[in-house]
Amino acid sequence: MKIYNTLSKKKEEFIPLEEGKVRMYVCGPTVYNYIHIGNARPVIVFDTVRRYLEYRGYEVNFVSNFTDVDDKIIKKANEEGISAAEISERYISEFRKDVEALNVKPATKNPKATEEIEGMVEMIDSLIEKGHAYEKNGTVYFKTKSFPEYGKLSKKNLEDLEAGIRIAVSEEKEDPMDFVLWKPKKEGEPSWTSPWSDGRPGWHIECSVMSRKYLGEQIDIHAGGEDLVFPHHENEIAQSEACNGKEFAKYWMHNGFLNIDNKKMSKSDGNFFTVREISEKYPLQVLRFFMLSAHYRTPINFSRELMEASKNGLERILTATYNLEHLLEAAEEKTLSDAEQIILKEVDNLNSKFDTAMDDDFNTADAIAAIFEIVKTANSKLSSGNSKEIIKNVLDRIISLSDILGIQAQKKEELLDEEVDQLIQDRQDARKNKDFKKADEIRNLLLEKGIVLEDTREGVRWKRA
Repeated sequence: MKIYNTLSKKKEEFIPLEEGKVRMYVCGPTVYNYIHIGNARPVIVFDTVRRYLEYRGYEVNFVSNFTDVDDKIIKKANEEGISAAEISERYISEFRKDVEALNVKPATKNPKATEEIEGMVEMIDSLIEKGHAYEKNGTVYFKTKSFPEYGKLSKKNLEDLEAGIRIAVSEEKEDPMDFVLWKPKKEGEPSWTSPWSDGRPGWHIECSVMSRKYLGEQIDIHAGGEDLVFPHHENEIAQSEACNGKEFAKYWMHNGFLNIDNKKMSKSDGNFFTVREISEKYPLQVLRFFMLSAHYRTPINFSRELMEASKNGLERILTATYNLEHLLEAAEEKTLSDAEQIILKEVDNLNSKFDTAMDDDFNTADAIAAIFEIVKTANSKLSSGNSKEIIKNVLDRIISLSDILGIQAQKKEELLDEEVDQLIQDRQDARKNKDFKKADEIRNLLLEKGIVLEDTREGVRWKRA
């Protein structure tokens, strides 16, 4: 199995630090709002990487953090007149709902930055002792030039970076490229006690500390969006390796950007979509299928046309498994015929094609193509006259390979119209009683069953997705 390593800029044979085990860290969200579809791409991609590693027999310790203290969180809390903790807990809860609907497996651990402050203070103190950091007026900075390999991930030259930076005479940094590890509190901000000031950590130190605590000083895979390569991941490497004295991560993985109708996603351009907004128009399995239809390192373009194509593609798989389930009910137990032996060998070869695609830097596009070929085989070569064994084999193969990609390949039991109407009435009653949690739960239940609700001036309308 080969992985493209951002550090070496080439595909490398995957050899974990410990046989049979993988330590994997994925940078998680800053929880101040609903996640947008750009945020969803790394969530889906690296969940799929994890699923495939587990399929290959590895025990994966998968850690993904929550940044639950940040300028954006504090700003939103001040706007709403509540605490930053209330904002972050609200959106951690909403994040979990979205990723569950995307069929993302729960992480082994989801550490929160605010619960790991003690470890951050310890690491910063260690960096100061080793001459890699310094304090000025309560702020602690990492001394970038103390780490000679700075820039090795992003391939940026330190002199070129410095040339592009202008700092004021009053700036207290020793060097313009030095970055913050700890900063003093401002009025109205949450803060923690440290030897340097009452304040809070800089963003970059979080992941270095949480990764070390839950995975160890060296990990196999560190992953995130392409936008994190510099400065976030570059700074993580500098901090971690300067402190621990050993290589931080063996493989660095980054997914490509997501555009909307060939443009960068932007609220000001009106082409900004949250996962929750997409869920009102499509089952989120369609969004997952769409995200995996391209190789994770390539830029991907989101559009209504491509989502419709993904919906149709997913429907082909769902229809095939639905039909095979009905064939299986009527099929007889009998010995495989010569023709069925040939079909079985064909499906085995397509399974191998799936594995080969995923072994080549997790090429999900080609892996989906292999599933489609099995679907085509099922549609063209299996009927009620075939044996139970061959039908079950092909059905199980489609379901299991789809599951590796996190795609649910079986149709969910549909609700009858009167059941939908009753649930909508229950939701309306819950909203009237201001039980918004129950109202959301009913809406999510309907969405899981393929029922999309639209709140209009004339009342609630529904349709099957």
